[in-house]
Amino acid sequence: MNGYSDAVDHAFAFAAKHHDQEVRKGTRLPYLTGAPNVAVILARYGRDEETLVTGIVHDVVEDFVRDGYTAEMLRNRIGEKFGTGVLTSAMSIVERRVDDDGVELSPEERKEDVLARLGAASERARWVLAAESLHAASSLLANLKRTQFPESVWGRYASGREGTVRWFREACRRMRDAGFDAPIMVEFDRTVTELERHAATP
Repeated sequence: MNGYSDAVDHAFAFAAKHHDQEVRKGTRLPYLTGAPNVAVILARYGRDEETLVTGIVHDVVEDFVRDGYTAEMLRNRIGEKFGTGVLTSAMSIVERRVDDDGVELSPEERKEDVLARLGAASERARWVLAAESLHAASSLLANLKRTQFPESVWGRYASGREGTVRWFREACRRMRDAGFDAPIMVEFDRTVTELERHAATP
C-alpha cells in the first residue's frame, strides 16, 4: 500500500499513548519502535490496512490481556476503535495468562500456547506474528553485530542464548506446519539461520 491511511495513523497514535515512556529491556529505545517496524515489514509485503492496524495494536492488546481486561473491555477499547476483525486477529496470537481451562501459564508456556493456536489463526494473524517475529529476530541480530560483548545482548532475554534462538526456530517451523508459507517466511528463516550461527559462536 502507498502511504498510511487515517486508520493506520490512528493505530500509531493509540499505541504511542499506551506505550508512552516505556523503553525496551536493556536499552534506551522507546518501546514504540516495534510497532512502526512491524508495520513497515507488513507494508513491504503488500499487506492490507487491517493487517497493518492489527500489527500496530497487537502489543497493546497483549498488555490488556495480561492486565486482565474482560472481553467486553477489549471490545470497547479495541473492537469499537479498530473493528472486530482487528480484535479477533490480535486475540488469536496474544500471549494469554491462562489457558482455556483457566490454568495459569508460565512465560514459556505462554509462548508455546501462541504457537499451538496457529492452526486456528487467520491468515492475517499469521502475517502479523511472522512480521513481529521477523522484527524481533532482526533486531537481536543487528544488536549482536554491533557489539563486542554478545553476552550483554543475550542477557536481555529470559530464555538466554539457546532458548531464544530455539524459540525463533520453533516459531518458524510451526508457522510452516500450520500451512503459512508466505514469502516473508523465506526472510524469517534466513534471519533465524544467521542467528543460529551467532549463537554457536563462543
